[in-house]
Amino acid sequence: MALELGTKPVGRLLVQYAMPAIIAMTASSLYNMVDSIFIGQGVGPMAISGLALTFPFMNLSAAFGAAVGVGASTCISVKLGQRDYSTAQNILGNTVTLNTIVGVVFAVVALLFLDPILYFFGASDKTIPYARDYMEIILLGNVFSHMYFGMNAVLRASGKPRHAMYATMFTVIMNTLLDPLFIYTFDLGIRGAAYATILSQTLALTWQMWLFADKSQLLHLSRGIYGLKKTLVRNIIGIGMSPFMMNVCACIVVIFINKGLLEYGGDLAVGAYGIANRIAFVFVMVVMGINQGMQPIAGYNYGARNTARLMKTLKLSMLAATVVTTSGFLVAELIPETCARLFTGDDELIGLAANGLRIVMLTFPVVGYQMVVTNFFLSIGMAKTSIFLSMSRQMLFLFPLLLLLPLEFGVDGVWMSMPISDAVAALVTLWLMVRYMNKMKVENQML
Repeated sequence: MALELGTKPVGRLLVQYAMPAIIAMTASSLYNMVDSIFIGQGVGPMAISGLALTFPFMNLSAAFGAAVGVGASTCISVKLGQRDYSTAQNILGNTVTLNTIVGVVFAVVALLFLDPILYFFGASDKTIPYARDYMEIILLGNVFSHMYFGMNAVLRASGKPRHAMYATMFTVIMNTLLDPLFIYTFDLGIRGAAYATILSQTLALTWQMWLFADKSQLLHLSRGIYGLKKTLVRNIIGIGMSPFMMNVCACIVVIFINKGLLEYGGDLAVGAYGIANRIAFVFVMVVMGINQGMQPIAGYNYGARNTARLMKTLKLSMLAATVVTTSGFLVAELIPETCARLFTGDDELIGLAANGLRIVMLTFPVVGYQMVVTNFFLSIGMAKTSIFLSMSRQMLFLFPLLLLLPLEFGVDGVWMSMPISDAVAALVTLWLMVRYMNKMKVENQML
């Protein structure tokens, strides 16, 4: 099946690979929304603020997961394109080992210093009980979460995007069923949402491992592939460093967003960001689905030196992503109160969230292509360029704005910093993409 990446028409191939990933990522975003909705409606507005404080934790956990999962899936795609099946098999084994190590170490360290970390993330005495209750359960199951996300990335890279979609959809359905059971029936509150999350991911992981146990498949679990190999680990982490840095930067930025909102707007402003972030996340995850569908196609054709198919894949992906983020912009500007009301019945929180949502997504139409181009450079092994694009939006542009704008505009300054940084980052991305395409034209003329 992997061979079709180099032969099938690009448009049909992108739909084939991206659509399951889009469905899976949309389901994943709804998965997070379900938690927030049940917590907000069932536990209260302050619980929404407590949940928002866990976003930096989630970003940090995702950073380590992406360093392994995204790096491994990209390496596997390239090796399959080069028909180096033995190395691809060893990458699979090293992915399992690395995910286990990283998942356990991250959980142990985070649990030991949980309260100080949450206060550093912007918690107050009112919100930390909710954040602590949620994160204790999430961290205890962290190794299963890491492995689940890592195996899903490998499934997509090995030509099984539908299986990755099924795994994600299963977790959404299970989480939706278990949330009300644990939160209301068992009266576990915000802890119930965490139990539902971990249990659904663990069940999905069990099915993934069963799939990889099938020895008739090109990639499968077998003896002798789990020992860490220095070259493979270096390649995995080297490519995975871009999404790792992107998520670490996101963690740092969200900390400052939470602190700024707490200082200038109070605990409910933090909750408003939690709501706005969840809504924006739906559209971001759709674009990530497009990226995940693009990644194996781009990686394979780059490895096979098929430039025409590579560039067509990029252009179609950018077009699709722009349509998605423009749709998000329209939703945010036209019906923000309706979106916020899904999460809470508190009028003050609804007003704060609606205002924040309008501002945050003001320049959202340009976010789609910026995300695609960043992932494109990652998919073809240009990790340094991808890291720069990831870092520039968050650290070079957003971070300084978060420090300066609130001094003049208060809580609105915190919100305004996000769309301004998106616009500047999009211009930088455009410049780098034009340079790369010009370079490709010159190289093709020399052949």
